[in-house]
Amino acid sequence: MFPLILSPSMASAWASGIATGLGLFAVVGAQSAFILRQGLMRSHLFSILAVCALIDAIFIFGSVLGLQAITRLAPWLTGFVLWFGVAFLSWYAFQSARRALRTPSAISPDSSRALSSRRAALLGAIGFSLLNPHFWLDMMVVGSLAQSFADARLAFALGTVMASLVWLLVLGAGSRMLAPLFSNPRAWRVLDGLIALVMAALALTLAFGGIG
Repeated sequence: MFPLILSPSMASAWASGIATGLGLFAVVGAQSAFILRQGLMRSHLFSILAVCALIDAIFIFGSVLGLQAITRLAPWLTGFVLWFGVAFLSWYAFQSARRALRTPSAISPDSSRALSSRRAALLGAIGFSLLNPHFWLDMMVVGSLAQSFADARLAFALGTVMASLVWLLVLGAGSRMLAPLFSNPRAWRVLDGLIALVMAALALTLAFGGIG
């Protein structure tokens, strides 16, 4: 119903924003893996989703309105975020691998720790957004594409924000639907092993890209 109240150009930009956002965000990356694990642990999921949605919205509109200009003024910022992100992802990969190698009885849902305190969970959500170089790359892509829509670029940004919300809701609902499967402690070992591989692969990809 929403695009019906927009002009044709704004409706087109809005729809393009949704398609772009789903193409960029609907992948199991660092942030998605973090949300899935916290959701499976039933550890502050709604607070995490709210923080991630707010960060996405702020930076999507920020990228459309001038993030590219900031990175041109401070080109060192790109390199700093990249290498800090490599370190952050490597640390989380190590922690996930260590959990995966524990005995099943040691990682039952009651004893396994996601990020149990609300503060730690929210800091994790912020970290997996702002310390993830892929996040900044996505924002640069969004900002670049939005410029082609001229006066309708805010409609493009709104569509991208809606795509972000859809993906976050899918992750939240998916973690709840999968919860019964993870009543088996061995499933946690598999999940943590997969998360470790994803995080390590992202860290290596970013590191080789930074060196190159």
